Amino acid sequence: MIKTVIFDFGGVLAEEGFREGLKAIGIQNGFDPDDFYKTASKLVYRTGYVTGTSDESAYWDVLRKNTGVTESDKKLKEEILKRFILRKDVIDLVEKLKSIGFVTAILSDQTTWLDEINQKTPFYHYFDHVFNSFRLKKSKKDPSVFIDVCSAMGFKPEEVLFVDDNIENVKRARGKGLKAIHFRDMDDFENKVRKYI
Repeated sequence: MIKTVIFDFGGVLAEEGFREGLKAIGIQNGFDPDDFYKTASKLVYRTGYVTGTSDESAYWDVLRKNTGVTESDKKLKEEILKRFILRKDVIDLVEKLKSIGFVTAILSDQTTWLDEINQKTPFYHYFDHVFNSFRLKKSKKDPSVFIDVCSAMGFKPEEVLFVDDNIENVKRARGKGLKAIHFRDMDDFENKVRKYI
């Protein structure tokens, strides 16, 4: 029986600001947006910024060195953060789940940016737990993170439903015994979540 629902942030609770922001930066600098996103996305993991072993300025320095972009740290970050727009319909569902007794949580491969977004547009209060890879020192690329999070909340994996727009994360969660939904759009998600609640 499901007792808690864990949501990804970018692409589920909010628009995918990281991907869309990087694509916009790529276009502004004359790159193919998809190629630029792939490069920048790999570097955010490779530099250790996602898992808290380096900081934001180190990430931007490596990105500039590898791609030739010249914008300031502040400008680059703004392109990303302004695109993380909270999805009211998903937040409404989170509130509904809480109201009927489910524990709600976030598990995000995010950096210091998650806290910054929350400071500007508060949303942490909708959740019982917020797990951020930057603070966990571990990302969803490491399947053991799902066991860690279940343990931290005091639930068995089979009591947890995980929602992510990244199918690889969904597969990793299922591999650790969690129930998981691949988020495509709100209608599809509402149909799939009904069988668990």
